Amino acid sequence: MPEGHTIHRLARDLKRSLGGAPVAASSPQGRFADSASLLDGQRIARTEAWGKDLFVHWEGSEILHVHLGLIGKFRPSPAPGPPARDTIRLRLEGGASEGATDVWDLTGPMTCRLITPKERREVTARLGADPLRRSPDVNAARTRFLATRRGVAAALLDQRIIAGIGNVYRAELLFRAGIHPEVPANELSEDDFDSLWADTVDLLRIGVRYGAIITTEPAEIGRSLGRMRSDDRLYVYKQQRCRRCGTDIAIADVAGRNCYFCPTCQPR
Repeated sequence: MPEGHTIHRLARDLKRSLGGAPVAASSPQGRFADSASLLDGQRIARTEAWGKDLFVHWEGSEILHVHLGLIGKFRPSPAPGPPARDTIRLRLEGGASEGATDVWDLTGPMTCRLITPKERREVTARLGADPLRRSPDVNAARTRFLATRRGVAAALLDQRIIAGIGNVYRAELLFRAGIHPEVPANELSEDDFDSLWADTVDLLRIGVRYGAIITTEPAEIGRSLGRMRSDDRLYVYKQQRCRRCGTDIAIADVAGRNCYFCPTCQPR
Protein backbone atom coordinates (compact mmCIF):
# COMPACT_ATOMS: atom_id res chain seq x y z
CA MET A 1 0.00 0.00 0.00
CA PRO A 2 1.40 3.45 -0.87
CA GLU A 3 2.55 5.31 2.22
CA GLY A 4 2.15 8.97 3.05
CA HIS A 5 5.09 10.29 1.08
CA THR A 6 3.63 8.82 -2.12
CA ILE A 7 0.28 10.55 -1.65
CA HIS A 8 1.86 13.92 -0.86
CA ARG A 9 4.05 13.65 -3.94
CA LEU A 10 1.01 12.64 -5.99
CA ALA A 11 -0.93 15.69 -4.79
CA ARG A 12 1.98 17.94 -5.74
CA ASP A 13 2.50 16.37 -9.16
CA LEU A 14 -1.21 16.41 -10.06
CA LYS A 15 -1.41 20.14 -9.40
CA ARG A 16 1.76 20.85 -11.34
CA SER A 17 0.65 18.71 -14.26
CA LEU A 18 -3.03 19.61 -14.56
CA GLY A 19 -3.46 22.87 -12.68
CA GLY A 20 -4.35 26.07 -14.50
CA ALA A 21 -6.25 24.68 -17.48
CA PRO A 22 -9.61 22.95 -17.98
CA VAL A 23 -9.37 19.21 -17.39
CA ALA A 24 -11.15 16.55 -19.40
CA ALA A 25 -12.54 13.88 -17.06
CA SER A 26 -13.92 10.50 -18.08
CA SER A 27 -14.43 7.00 -16.71
CA PRO A 28 -13.47 4.35 -19.29
CA GLN A 29 -14.55 1.72 -16.78
CA GLY A 30 -17.95 3.34 -16.44
CA ARG A 31 -18.20 3.01 -12.65
CA PHE A 32 -17.38 6.70 -12.11
CA ALA A 33 -19.04 8.09 -15.25
CA ASP A 34 -21.68 10.30 -13.60
CA SER A 35 -19.17 11.90 -11.24
CA ALA A 36 -16.57 12.30 -13.99
CA SER A 37 -19.12 14.19 -16.08
CA LEU A 38 -19.45 16.74 -13.26
CA LEU A 39 -15.69 17.34 -13.30
CA ASP A 40 -15.30 17.40 -17.07
CA GLY A 41 -14.16 20.82 -18.25
CA GLN A 42 -13.42 22.18 -14.77
CA ARG A 43 -10.12 23.44 -13.42
CA ILE A 44 -8.35 22.02 -10.39
CA ALA A 45 -8.29 24.61 -7.63
CA ARG A 46 -5.88 22.82 -5.31
CA THR A 47 -4.75 19.40 -4.16
CA GLU A 48 -3.86 18.08 -0.73
CA ALA A 49 -2.91 14.88 1.03
CA TRP A 50 -3.68 13.78 4.56
CA GLY A 51 -1.90 10.55 5.38
CA LYS A 52 -2.93 8.06 2.71
CA ASP A 53 -5.95 10.08 1.56
CA LEU A 54 -5.82 12.36 -1.49
CA PHE A 55 -8.21 15.30 -1.96
CA VAL A 56 -8.50 17.15 -5.27
CA HIS A 57 -10.48 20.38 -4.95
CA TRP A 58 -12.23 21.65 -8.11
CA GLU A 59 -13.32 25.16 -9.02
CA GLY A 60 -16.98 24.09 -8.84
CA SER A 61 -16.52 23.17 -5.13
CA GLU A 62 -16.51 19.40 -5.76
CA ILE A 63 -13.81 17.42 -3.96
CA LEU A 64 -12.42 14.21 -5.42
CA HIS A 65 -11.49 11.84 -2.59
CA VAL A 66 -9.11 9.01 -3.49
CA HIS A 67 -7.59 6.30 -1.32
CA LEU A 68 -5.43 3.94 -3.35
CA GLY A 69 -5.66 1.03 -0.92
CA LEU A 70 -3.56 -2.05 -1.63
CA ILE A 71 -3.55 -2.11 -5.42
CA GLY A 72 -4.55 1.36 -6.55
CA LYS A 73 -2.41 3.39 -8.95
CA PHE A 74 -2.70 6.98 -10.19
CA ARG A 75 -0.21 7.29 -13.01
CA PRO A 76 0.66 10.02 -15.53
CA SER A 77 1.63 9.60 -19.15
CA PRO A 78 2.01 11.95 -22.13
CA ALA A 79 -1.12 12.47 -24.23
CA PRO A 80 -2.88 10.62 -25.74
CA GLY A 81 -2.09 8.12 -22.98
CA PRO A 82 -2.46 4.33 -23.08
CA PRO A 83 -5.58 2.69 -24.55
CA ALA A 84 -8.68 3.50 -22.50
CA ARG A 85 -9.17 0.07 -20.94
CA ASP A 86 -12.00 -0.89 -18.62
CA THR A 87 -9.59 -1.03 -15.66
CA ILE A 88 -9.38 2.79 -15.63
CA ARG A 89 -11.79 4.17 -13.03
CA LEU A 90 -10.96 7.80 -13.82
CA ARG A 91 -8.98 9.50 -16.57
CA LEU A 92 -7.95 13.14 -16.25
CA GLU A 93 -6.44 14.94 -19.23
CA GLY A 94 -5.19 18.48 -19.40
CA GLY A 95 -2.15 20.69 -19.27
CA ALA A 96 -0.77 23.31 -16.92
CA SER A 97 1.06 25.06 -19.75
CA GLU A 98 0.44 25.62 -23.42
CA GLY A 99 1.50 22.68 -25.55
CA ALA A 100 2.00 20.34 -22.58
CA THR A 101 -0.76 17.77 -22.12
CA ASP A 102 -0.73 14.95 -19.62
CA VAL A 103 -3.06 12.03 -19.00
CA TRP A 104 -3.59 10.66 -15.49
CA ASP A 105 -5.20 7.25 -15.10
CA LEU A 106 -6.61 5.99 -11.80
CA THR A 107 -6.90 2.20 -11.50
CA GLY A 108 -7.85 -0.12 -8.65
CA PRO A 109 -8.54 2.46 -5.92
CA MET A 110 -10.13 1.48 -2.63
CA THR A 111 -11.95 4.83 -2.65
CA CYS A 112 -12.87 7.11 -5.55
CA ARG A 113 -15.79 9.44 -4.91
CA LEU A 114 -16.94 13.05 -4.96
CA ILE A 115 -17.53 14.52 -1.53
CA THR A 116 -18.56 17.81 0.02
CA PRO A 117 -16.37 19.99 2.26
CA LYS A 118 -18.37 18.68 5.24
CA GLU A 119 -17.63 15.08 4.25
CA ARG A 120 -13.96 15.91 3.81
CA ARG A 121 -13.89 17.27 7.37
CA GLU A 122 -15.52 14.06 8.59
CA VAL A 123 -12.81 12.00 6.89
CA THR A 124 -9.92 14.04 8.26
CA ALA A 125 -11.46 14.13 11.75
CA ARG A 126 -10.89 10.38 11.90
CA LEU A 127 -7.24 10.72 10.93
CA GLY A 128 -4.30 11.39 13.19
CA ALA A 129 -1.51 13.91 12.77
CA ASP A 130 0.16 13.88 9.36
CA PRO A 131 3.92 14.52 9.69
CA LEU A 132 3.99 16.20 6.26
CA ARG A 133 1.17 18.67 6.81
CA ARG A 134 1.57 22.14 8.23
CA SER A 135 0.90 22.43 11.96
CA PRO A 136 -0.03 18.81 12.72
CA ASP A 137 -1.49 18.14 16.17
CA VAL A 138 1.58 16.45 17.62
CA ASN A 139 0.30 16.74 21.18
CA ALA A 140 -2.81 14.73 20.36
CA ALA A 141 -0.73 12.10 18.56
CA ARG A 142 1.64 11.81 21.51
CA THR A 143 -1.21 11.45 23.99
CA ARG A 144 -2.97 8.76 21.96
CA PHE A 145 0.23 6.89 21.22
CA LEU A 146 1.45 6.73 24.81
CA ALA A 147 -1.99 5.76 26.12
CA THR A 148 -2.30 2.49 24.19
CA ARG A 149 -1.13 -0.87 25.51
CA ARG A 150 -0.75 -2.27 22.03
CA GLY A 151 2.67 -3.05 20.65
CA VAL A 152 4.47 -0.01 19.32
CA ALA A 153 4.45 -1.53 15.82
CA ALA A 154 0.64 -1.69 15.90
CA ALA A 155 0.37 1.86 17.22
CA LEU A 156 2.52 3.20 14.39
CA LEU A 157 0.15 1.70 11.83
CA ASP A 158 -2.94 3.21 13.48
CA GLN A 159 -3.93 6.01 11.10
CA ARG A 160 -6.00 7.57 13.90
CA ILE A 161 -2.76 8.33 15.74
CA ILE A 162 -0.28 9.13 12.96
CA ALA A 163 -1.54 9.31 9.38
CA GLY A 164 0.73 8.13 6.61
CA ILE A 165 2.97 5.47 8.15
CA GLY A 166 2.80 2.05 6.48
CA ASN A 167 4.50 -1.30 6.88
CA VAL A 168 7.86 -0.25 5.45
CA TYR A 169 8.30 2.97 7.36
CA ARG A 170 7.22 1.48 10.69
CA ALA A 171 9.82 -1.32 10.50
CA GLU A 172 12.56 1.11 9.54
CA LEU A 173 11.59 3.73 12.13
CA LEU A 174 11.66 1.17 14.94
CA PHE A 175 15.02 -0.15 13.78
CA ARG A 176 16.52 3.34 13.68
CA ALA A 177 15.18 3.95 17.19
CA GLY A 178 16.37 0.57 18.51
CA ILE A 179 12.86 -0.33 19.69
CA HIS A 180 11.49 -3.89 19.57
CA PRO A 181 8.15 -3.95 17.69
CA GLU A 182 6.32 -5.77 20.49
CA VAL A 183 7.14 -3.27 23.23
CA PRO A 184 3.82 -1.77 24.45
CA ALA A 185 3.52 1.82 23.30
CA ASN A 186 2.64 2.98 26.80
CA GLU A 187 6.06 1.84 28.04
CA LEU A 188 7.76 4.50 25.91
CA SER A 189 8.53 7.96 27.24
CA GLU A 190 7.50 11.28 25.78
CA ASP A 191 11.09 11.73 24.61
CA ASP A 192 10.91 8.35 22.85
CA PHE A 193 7.78 9.44 21.00
CA ASP A 194 9.22 12.84 20.12
CA SER A 195 12.33 11.19 18.65
CA LEU A 196 10.16 8.80 16.62
CA TRP A 197 8.05 11.71 15.39
CA ALA A 198 11.07 13.80 14.37
CA ASP A 199 12.56 10.85 12.49
CA THR A 200 9.22 10.21 10.78
CA VAL A 201 9.07 13.80 9.55
CA ASP A 202 12.62 13.61 8.21
CA LEU A 203 12.17 10.26 6.44
CA LEU A 204 8.83 11.15 4.87
CA ARG A 205 10.27 14.40 3.53
CA ILE A 206 13.11 12.42 1.98
CA GLY A 207 10.50 10.09 0.47
CA VAL A 208 8.64 12.99 -1.13
CA ARG A 209 11.84 14.50 -2.49
CA TYR A 210 13.24 11.32 -4.03
CA GLY A 211 10.02 9.44 -4.76
CA ALA A 212 11.22 6.42 -2.78
CA ILE A 213 11.47 5.18 0.80
CA ILE A 214 15.08 5.77 1.88
CA THR A 215 15.92 5.17 5.54
CA THR A 216 19.62 4.34 5.47
CA GLU A 217 22.31 6.90 6.24
CA PRO A 218 24.56 7.95 3.34
CA ALA A 219 27.64 7.66 5.56
CA GLU A 220 26.90 3.98 6.15
CA ILE A 221 26.14 3.22 2.51
CA GLY A 222 28.90 5.29 0.97
CA ARG A 223 26.57 7.04 -1.47
CA SER A 224 24.47 10.19 -1.32
CA LEU A 225 20.68 9.92 -1.02
CA GLY A 226 20.21 10.74 -4.68
CA ARG A 227 22.65 8.04 -5.81
CA MET A 228 21.44 5.16 -3.68
CA ARG A 229 20.45 1.97 -5.47
CA SER A 230 17.21 0.22 -4.64
CA ASP A 231 19.02 -2.37 -2.51
CA ASP A 232 20.81 0.35 -0.50
CA ARG A 233 17.74 2.07 0.88
CA LEU A 234 16.46 -0.06 3.77
CA TYR A 235 17.89 -1.52 6.97
CA VAL A 236 15.53 -4.39 7.86
CA TYR A 237 12.33 -4.47 5.80
CA LYS A 238 12.37 -7.69 3.74
CA GLN A 239 16.13 -7.96 4.28
CA GLN A 240 17.98 -11.21 4.97
CA ARG A 241 20.42 -9.78 7.51
CA CYS A 242 20.75 -6.62 9.51
CA ARG A 243 22.70 -4.07 7.55
CA ARG A 244 24.50 -2.90 10.70
CA CYS A 245 25.34 -6.02 12.71
CA GLY A 246 24.77 -8.91 10.30
CA THR A 247 22.21 -10.71 12.50
CA ASP A 248 19.49 -12.64 10.68
CA ILE A 249 16.36 -10.52 10.43
CA ALA A 250 13.36 -11.73 12.44
CA ILE A 251 9.65 -11.15 11.86
CA ALA A 252 7.15 -10.23 14.56
CA ASP A 253 3.44 -10.78 14.00
CA VAL A 254 1.89 -7.60 15.35
CA ALA A 255 -1.85 -7.11 14.88
CA GLY A 256 -1.82 -9.57 11.99
CA ARG A 257 0.94 -7.78 10.07
CA ASN A 258 4.57 -8.82 9.68
CA CYS A 259 7.10 -6.43 11.12
CA TYR A 260 10.75 -7.02 10.27
CA PHE A 261 13.32 -6.30 12.98
CA CYS A 262 16.84 -7.10 14.16
CA PRO A 263 16.90 -9.09 17.43
CA THR A 264 20.35 -7.71 18.25
CA CYS A 265 19.82 -4.02 17.49
CA GLN A 266 16.24 -4.05 18.82
CA PRO A 267 16.29 -6.19 21.98
CA ARG A 268 12.98 -6.80 23.75
